Amino acid sequence: QVQLVESGGGLVQAGGSLRLSCAASGRISTYVMGWFRQAPGKEREFVACITWNSGNTYYADSVKGRFTISRDNAKNTVSLQMNSLKPEDTAVYYCAYDVVLSTKEVYGSWGQGTQVTVSS
Repeated sequence: QVQLVESGGGLVQAGGSLRLSCAASGRISTYVMGWFRQAPGKEREFVACITWNSGNTYYADSVKGRFTISRDNAKNTVSLQMNSLKPEDTAVYYCAYDVVLSTKEVYGSWGQGTQVTVSS
């Protein structure tokens, strides 16, 4: 099974930007890739996903217009550019592969997560 490792999290002030990266141990070019997040005391929620050829991207309403997901199949990486960050974006962010577009279920594996903290 493909292993995923996220990086790029950190502490940023509201209005700032961060770029998260997810490196896969194997080939991910045929899978829908996604980012999810879990805030303290809340369930994990969908953030964004991207189809295998980058032809289609999908976002949660809460991040639409501020976050951009992208992928590089040659490097087996997926990224999440986060702009105009808000305190409510504070969460642990997870990368996942083999995401079902209709339900956002994850049939593949998850990364270990990277912490994003946005101060007001």
